[in-house]
Amino acid sequence: MRRGDQAPHSPAQASVAPRAALYMRVSTGRQAEHDLSIPDQRRQLESWCRAQECIVTSEFIEGGASAGDDRRPVFQQMIERACDGEQAFDLILVHSYSRFFREAFEQEFYLRKLAKHGVRVVSITQPVGDESEPVHAMMRKVIALFDEYQSKENAKHVIRSMKENARQGFWNGATAPLGYKLVEAEKRGTKIKKKLDLDPVEVETVRLIFRLYLHGDGNSGALGVKEVVKWLNRNGYRTRRGESFGVASVHKILTNTVYIGQWRFNKTSSRTRQRKPDEEVITIPVPGLLEPQVFEQVQRQLHARSPRVVAPRVTTGPILLTGLAVCATCRGGMTLRTGTSQNGVIHRYYTCSTCARKGKSACKGRSIRMDKLDGLVTDHLVEQLFHPERLAGILGSLTARRAEKAESVNRRVMALQREVTEAEDKLKRLYRLVEDGITDLDDVLQDRLNNLKAERDRAKAALEAAKYQIAPGIRIDPALIERFGHSMREKFTRSAAVMILGTDSIVADRAAAPNRCRFPGGDPVATLT
Repeated sequence: MRRGDQAPHSPAQASVAPRAALYMRVSTGRQAEHDLSIPDQRRQLESWCRAQECIVTSEFIEGGASAGDDRRPVFQQMIERACDGEQAFDLILVHSYSRFFREAFEQEFYLRKLAKHGVRVVSITQPVGDESEPVHAMMRKVIALFDEYQSKENAKHVIRSMKENARQGFWNGATAPLGYKLVEAEKRGTKIKKKLDLDPVEVETVRLIFRLYLHGDGNSGALGVKEVVKWLNRNGYRTRRGESFGVASVHKILTNTVYIGQWRFNKTSSRTRQRKPDEEVITIPVPGLLEPQVFEQVQRQLHARSPRVVAPRVTTGPILLTGLAVCATCRGGMTLRTGTSQNGVIHRYYTCSTCARKGKSACKGRSIRMDKLDGLVTDHLVEQLFHPERLAGILGSLTARRAEKAESVNRRVMALQREVTEAEDKLKRLYRLVEDGITDLDDVLQDRLNNLKAERDRAKAALEAAKYQIAPGIRIDPALIERFGHSMREKFTRSAAVMILGTDSIVADRAAAPNRCRFPGGDPVATLT
């Protein structure tokens, strides 16, 4: 046993072989799958233990995790085991200190934490001696600082290479977004350069998500992000991995500029997750699958519905004109005030907040019963929203949109039919090669067959879904429009008014709401902002 490096913790343990936990790590998932680093680390660590007469009690293998921080599940499991008071091992052995940490401050923190529980970290390739000696402790800290410097230098060069790769239009190794697939663009030496291309099957799912968010499924109005998620999962749609959709994944799709042909690389820091300045972001043209105006409309809708922009109480609260009605005299907000009559009935009023806070010297004040003002607004909304001319215009736009959609669906059906035919032709050719004895059905060919079958089945499923989207044309009947408007007037409720007044897309059209509310023969009482 090397003196100083592996000395036992106490005289009582002098004859007891130290117990060691082996910690092995590689930085990426690809390394974990294909690299020989983990087996090599284990071989060297076990060889060192045999030479030093240490007993290996535990192994901790971290595949695909950076040592730049402590967000490593296996690492945290090891630290928890070392500090649980059971003294499961005396040493944590690593091939080099960089396997343990590449950040000097964090490394020192964990080394001291482990030392308090009688556990030391030992690098088998960087022996520094007895750390009770200041010079040896200094050497370890110098090594840690150099590891941190080297890590940051490597990261700088890697990101520089990736940015240049992106500028040339090549994909940088991450999973392709839903709706896209990676295709080989060219080969440089042993490296295969890939680019994004549209996946004809997944494209349909992405377009459906945007359509549901903007227009609904035909049986409802526009759906929120959460309702889109529920609709997709309820109707059997799944992610590429076969999992259910989630709010985060759908929101990411709705905000990804790649769908309008703009792949933005280097947007955030991989370590801090903070957004980078716009001048550091690289925008690369790729095949788009949406019209830019559709994407922009979705962004406006997302912004308008954001709780950071419109407080939830404005759209879900019990007061219809919260945040909308202002005093016609001073433009101060109209707020709710209550009063109780002699018989105990509670009356609610909209009153000028300026007068209530500052007195009549600031504003003479206006007050109106809440039910009366709400009634004025609701009646006007009903009249404007369901006017026959307005309904005819909406249905005309709907008819035009259905015609455009039908044309688009027909094009997609033809493309998917070609995709199915091509996949089946490829399968037939492979089967013929096997039947004629030209090639053997080895593992590689079997994988190719399975992939082709999966592509064919996905294309068939998308084709069937696309065929269901073909809808017959509609004819606008004035009498039917009149009956529809009359029916909607009867069904219109206060909750519907709350929803409409809380939606920017409707409030922006001031023809749908009275700008100044007054009683017959009186002055304006309130103004809607």
